[in-house]
Amino acid sequence: MTGTATTQTSVAAVATQLVALCRTGGNMEVIDRFYSPDIVSIESAGSEEMPAEMHGIDSIRGKNSWWMENNEIHSAAATGPFIHGEQFAVKFDYDTTFKPTGQRSMMTEMALYDVANGKIVREQFFYNMPGK
Repeated sequence: MTGTATTQTSVAAVATQLVALCRTGGNMEVIDRFYSPDIVSIESAGSEEMPAEMHGIDSIRGKNSWWMENNEIHSAAATGPFIHGEQFAVKFDYDTTFKPTGQRSMMTEMALYDVANGKIVREQFFYNMPGK
């Protein structure tokens, strides 16, 4: 029973700190502190230049840098975490303008994270983009 409590505490600690950092714009710090070097990231959609499934922390850093460089963030909110076993979910709400087109949009995103040995080993994103 102690192993389960320790795992739950570890997942809860990672989840709570991730949400706190995201609320203050510390998304890149989350990657540096909590992501496994071998992380797998799965988006709901992808393109030739930005595949839906990416592997490795450097790919994830690149994806996040691209997103930050190409979006003006008017507001961002994180709700959660919602913890279950070795996983947790976070709801993100964004109001952004895509810089290349000037298109402003609202987006709700659910993120599901898998944790092993105190590191996030997998993340998966689900979107609700009104009008899309």
